[in-house]
Amino acid sequence: MAFITELKTFAALGTGVIGAGWIARALAQGLDVVAWDPAPGAEAALRTRIANAWPALKQQGLVPGAAPERLRFVDSIEECVKNADFIQESAPERLELKCELHARISAAARPNVLIGSSTSGLLPSEFYEGAVHPERCLVGHPFNPVYLLPLVEVVGGQKTASEAVQAAIQVYESLGMRPLHVRKEVPGFIADRLLEALWREALHLVNDGVATTGEIDDAIRFGAGLRWSFMGSFLTYTLAGGDAGMRHFMAQFGPALQLPWTYLQAPELTETLIDSVVEGTTEQQGQRSIAELERYRDDCLLAVLGAIKQTKAKHGFAFAD
Repeated sequence: MAFITELKTFAALGTGVIGAGWIARALAQGLDVVAWDPAPGAEAALRTRIANAWPALKQQGLVPGAAPERLRFVDSIEECVKNADFIQESAPERLELKCELHARISAAARPNVLIGSSTSGLLPSEFYEGAVHPERCLVGHPFNPVYLLPLVEVVGGQKTASEAVQAAIQVYESLGMRPLHVRKEVPGFIADRLLEALWREALHLVNDGVATTGEIDDAIRFGAGLRWSFMGSFLTYTLAGGDAGMRHFMAQFGPALQLPWTYLQAPELTETLIDSVVEGTTEQQGQRSIAELERYRDDCLLAVLGAIKQTKAKHGFAFAD
């Protein structure tokens, strides 16, 4: 089957932080967007999120004709997807809910329309089990803010056609994203497994009184985080090995992996630990609202992305390299 890859209408089901991010990105690419969310006040909250994101999108660059007014909010799943060229679901992470949603979504959608899910860890083979034409169903897992961060993990299930995966990669690229094909269905996929490992260690450091939340964030943003933004972990460690590269690095620092530095298992989320984390992040937030911090984050991301793009071009790298 030839799947639709040239989009005019983007359907979004679920309009929380992630769903709204998808909608903002699609609108910025000049698409018509149809959205559905059963939560009370969802439409007003969505339009507020879009308005908050729009200055960053204008700074990044809008496709001619892009406008928030091309968003339409509807009252049913069927109305949302019936004329869509691509469907992205961003509902809460509950398997039963995903199964129910995708049975209805896939029954109402045209058979050659791809259906992506924003799940961050549920396996597509499980929640697409009862879908109509499951060969066009897959995971498209983005990162917040979806409208600026380019990474999207693309994961097929047991019934997903390889042609659907390639078509979805093409669609996400048309939305200005950097698709990463996850070769196997594993819980948490790639990026979240890495992030969860760091998160567990951070919680232990707070729980054991080693550092505050602010100090841990400083350790990341003034250290490894700067390198990660343009080089990742493996290439960073390759340079740490000097001219001999990764083999020398592994020989020199590999034995340290046997030391009991990390805890691996997450600490128990006691009220004391939760209070410590909340108190620390409240102090970090200060008097700024979440919307103000989102705009600050967006400006910083645009600056970092712009600087990386400019420097890569200077050294002969494509931005996706």
